[in-house]
Amino acid sequence: MATVYIIFYSMYSHVYTMAQEVQAGLEAQGVTVKLFQVPETLSADVLEKMHAPPKPDVPIITPEQLEEADGIIWGIPVRFGQAAAQMLSFFDATGSLWAKGALAGKPTSIFFSSGSQHGGQETLAFNTLPYFAHHGLLYVPLGFANPNLFDNSGVVGGSAWGSGTVAGPDGMRQPSDQEKAIARTQGENFATLVNTLTKGRALVKEDAEKKQDSAPKSTIKQDNEINTAEETNGTTTKPLPATKTAAQNEKKPSKAKKFPSCICM
Repeated sequence: MATVYIIFYSMYSHVYTMAQEVQAGLEAQGVTVKLFQVPETLSADVLEKMHAPPKPDVPIITPEQLEEADGIIWGIPVRFGQAAAQMLSFFDATGSLWAKGALAGKPTSIFFSSGSQHGGQETLAFNTLPYFAHHGLLYVPLGFANPNLFDNSGVVGGSAWGSGTVAGPDGMRQPSDQEKAIARTQGENFATLVNTLTKGRALVKEDAEKKQDSAPKSTIKQDNEINTAEETNGTTTKPLPATKTAAQNEKKPSKAKKFPSCICM
């Protein structure tokens, strides 16, 4: 089965809670899931002044570990329409992977947390796409795959770009049951795709290996025998040089070069 990494940054546990729901959806489809958090860039003193709770007991990811995953889902808090600085710092550390195309072809997706319903969740997706494009990562949107995304009776985070939660201006609001259900749907759908892609690639590789093993070798053997016989007899067969006819020897008048009418070309 495929292995998916969920990589997130969470200061007040909103994104971590959503990550666990995405994990549940992935595991329901038989995917192996590993949770990681990106390194913190703020000092302990600053985090204390911000009343941030202790970090969850989740290992810290390194850029090199990204190569091991069949797919990657990112949990990203929104900061003024951009990813949080901690996540951007981690993105910047993946240059060596970009240089060798190590992440090309891997499916990826995002889930979010913002302070308000119009807090830039979709804008964050737009601003993160260039990173995915440069790495060759295949972005997998959620779409409106869960009916809770059509509910306008209350606050519901998420969009076609990915599941999400709205933490509120003071960070006191926790992910609702509706938002958790959307996150699970995102995990389930992503699992279906990554499983299909992983199995398909394995079949293509297996088929290529079978064709290589069954390729006829008689032609190569015959050519080697002929070359060996010629070398033993001290003879070599060289093609006769081609002779030009009189018509071919005649110089043809050079044609004037034609330039396009548009000088911008």
